[in-house]
Amino acid sequence: MIRSLRRKFILINLLLVGLVLAVVFGVLVGSNAQRLGEQSRVSLRMALEWADGGSPPRFEIASPPDGWEPDRSGRENKAQHFSMVPVFVVTVEDGRVTAINDGGQVAVSDEVASQAVQEVLSSGSGQGVLHGLSLRFQVEHGSGGASRIAFADCSWESASLRNLVLTCLLVWALAMVGFFFISLFLASLAVRPVEKAWKQQRQFVADASHKLKTPLTVILANTGIVLSHKENTVSSQAKWLEYTREEAAQMKGLVDDLLFLAKSDDARRTTRPLEVSLSELALGCLLPFESVAFEAGVSLESAIAPGVSVLGDEGQLRRLVMILLDNAVKYAGSGGRAALTLVRQQDKVRLTVHNTGAPIPAEHLPHLFERFYRVDAARDRAQGGYGLGLAIAKSVAETHHGKITVSSSAGTGTCFTVVLPRK
Repeated sequence: MIRSLRRKFILINLLLVGLVLAVVFGVLVGSNAQRLGEQSRVSLRMALEWADGGSPPRFEIASPPDGWEPDRSGRENKAQHFSMVPVFVVTVEDGRVTAINDGGQVAVSDEVASQAVQEVLSSGSGQGVLHGLSLRFQVEHGSGGASRIAFADCSWESASLRNLVLTCLLVWALAMVGFFFISLFLASLAVRPVEKAWKQQRQFVADASHKLKTPLTVILANTGIVLSHKENTVSSQAKWLEYTREEAAQMKGLVDDLLFLAKSDDARRTTRPLEVSLSELALGCLLPFESVAFEAGVSLESAIAPGVSVLGDEGQLRRLVMILLDNAVKYAGSGGRAALTLVRQQDKVRLTVHNTGAPIPAEHLPHLFERFYRVDAARDRAQGGYGLGLAIAKSVAETHHGKITVSSSAGTGTCFTVVLPRK
C-alpha cells in the first residue's frame, strides 16, 4: 500500500508539473509564432510601399543630425523598422507578370514568380501563406487592373519555431527528469508518517489479536466447562463464571479504547463545553486509587488547589486524570510514591502527576504518546496495557486546546504535566 501511495504521489506531481510546463511552453511558442508572423507582414507592407524600380530603405549608423526630431505623425519610420526578411514584389496585369522588384535582396526566377502568382490568384485571398513555396504574400490592387503582390520568405519562421519547439521539448524533458527525483524525495517525506502509522497499526493488530485470542479462549473454555456440568448449581460453578466476566471486562476495555480513538480520528466526538470543577474531579479520581495504591505498597499523595475549574467535557477530563493516575500507581513500584498536583496559573490550569520508580529511557520519551507504542511490551502485557492510554490522554488534552508533556530521570522519577486553558 505504501509503495502504491508513493507511486501515485509521484505520478500526480509529475502530471501537474508537466501540464503546467506544457501550457507555459505552448504560450511561449504561440506568442513567438505571432511575433514572427507580424514581422513578416510588416515587411510585406513596407515592400508594397516601394516605388517601382526602387530599393528598400537603408540603415544609417550615425548620430542624429542637428535639429533632428522623432517622427510624431504616427507612421512607422521605414529605415528604423526595416527587417532583414527576404521580400520581393511582383506586378501583375491581366494575370501576367510584368515586373519583378527584388530590391537587390533576393534572386527570383521568372518560373518561381509565375508559379507564386498563379497560386495567389487561384486562392482568391488578399493575404496568406503558400506552404508549398514557403512564401507569405499580400495583394495590393491598383488602378487600371494592375495589381502588386508582395512575397516574403517564411521558411525562416518555420526554422525559428522548429528550433524553439525543440528547445522547449529539451527543457521540458530535463525539467521532468529533475522533478521526478524531487518528487521521489518529497514522496518519501510525505509518505513517511503514513508508513510509520501503518507499521504501528500492523503491530497493534498483531498485539490486539493476541490479546483478544487469549480471553476468547478462556471464555470458550469456561463456558464449555459450565455447559458440561448442567446439573450443577450456579454457585458451584461461580469461579468459572467469574473468570469469564473478568476476561470479558478486559475485552470491553480494549474495545472502548479503540472506539474512542476511532471517533477521535473521524471527528465524531461532541465535547460539551460546560464548566467543570477540576478540583472536585481530581479528588473524585483519587478515591478509587487509594485502595489500589495501598495494595501495591505505593504512597499516594495530592496537592489540589480548591476552586479550579475549566470549560470542557467532564467525562473526557475524568478519563485523562484516571489514565495518568493509573500509570503513576502502576509503575511507581513497591515502596514508591505517586503524587497528583493541581494549581492555577493565571489563565491556565496545570495538572501534574508524578511517580517514583524506574525512569523511562530518553529514547522512548518522544514516542510515548504515539498510539500502540509501548516501552516494555512484556511488562505492559503482564499489567494489562495496550499502548493506548497515553494516546487517549493526549487526544483529550488536545481536544480541550491543551498540551501534555512528560519528563523522566533517575533522580526525580517520571512526571506527566497537563496544561489546560481555563476558558
